[in-house]
Amino acid sequence: MRCGQSGRNAQDDCGRTRLEKHRYVRQRGTGASRIECGQLGVFREVFERVKKAVTRLFKGPETQLKKVPTVISKSRHGIDPRLVSFAARRTCELLQQRGYKAYIVGGAVRDLMLGVQPKDFDVATNATPEQVKRCQRRAYIIGRRFRLVHVVFGQEIIECSTFRALDADGVRKDADGRVISDNVFGEMWEDAARRDFTINALYYDPTSEEIYDYHNGFEDISARCLRMIGDPMERYREDPVRMMRAVRISAKLGFKMERATEKA
Repeated sequence: MRCGQSGRNAQDDCGRTRLEKHRYVRQRGTGASRIECGQLGVFREVFERVKKAVTRLFKGPETQLKKVPTVISKSRHGIDPRLVSFAARRTCELLQQRGYKAYIVGGAVRDLMLGVQPKDFDVATNATPEQVKRCQRRAYIIGRRFRLVHVVFGQEIIECSTFRALDADGVRKDADGRVISDNVFGEMWEDAARRDFTINALYYDPTSEEIYDYHNGFEDISARCLRMIGDPMERYREDPVRMMRAVRISAKLGFKMERATEKA
């Protein structure tokens, strides 16, 4: 029967006729556009292949998140303990005496490895801001978006932060992916993954004089390579200032940017 006829059999015949012809009909106003189903399937398959290829081309290098760090001994890293400020060392000691983990982190460790006296020191710990404050003689909790503790030793201020969680409901981002609030605490390996460059993700224990390395930052410093942790495009969206920081560090230290870090 024809499609225009009424009745159940006519509908069945009409349905079979459409399947046999393999046509997809989409009404647009008074007209109709017909696309062969077979051609549509081929188009979708080609589109998905091209999409995956483009994604692989422009996606930054995938980083395996290590939960167990490489421990680098004093004999390997060669840091001169005399370059470590008393305030940074004492901040770590007071936290460790209370059973907390505490390490010098960031650019200070990088500079120490290069034999340069750091201008300032940051400390990372698993103690909460309130616990840090109770462990120190003069300490002040600051910030709302990112809660930190300033530990005061005379004219020197040690900025102390709690390990940040990698992915959590409390980490708020705007429509562009920029982090606007982050007060969710996590493990040390998560904190390392949240940092910008591999050379800034080293944790130095001034008591044991060991470095804890999650992202091969020790090797990158030796090779004078500036490498972003994770997908550079995504990390730049989280904090656009990182682009300026990358240029500044590269120019200041004479480090060459890794390809994906530079192209993003």
